[in-house]
Amino acid sequence: MLKPRKVKTYCPYCKKHTIHEVDKIKKKKASELKQGQRRFRRVMRGYRGFPRPKPEGREKTSRRIALKFRCSICKKIHQPPSIRAKKLEIGE
Repeated sequence: MLKPRKVKTYCPYCKKHTIHEVDKIKKKKASELKQGQRRFRRVMRGYRGFPRPKPEGREKTSRRIALKFRCSICKKIHQPPSIRAKKLEIGE
């Protein structure tokens, strides 16, 4: 899917349509202190196997992609609901 780098869309802060710069949100490193990760590390200790079952069925054909829109006037960022696509290219 090809998405333009700049797009005119509604800014909830300016309360009007303005030019926005589009960027893909990068996944940040997961925290080791979260409850799920602590539980996973505790279960993986010792001689036990992997705590989750093997995935059944096929993998989904598309992934959810989160985009962030930065307003050119107020410079604030807002994030609309994510889209599904196999691959995302942000063009000129």
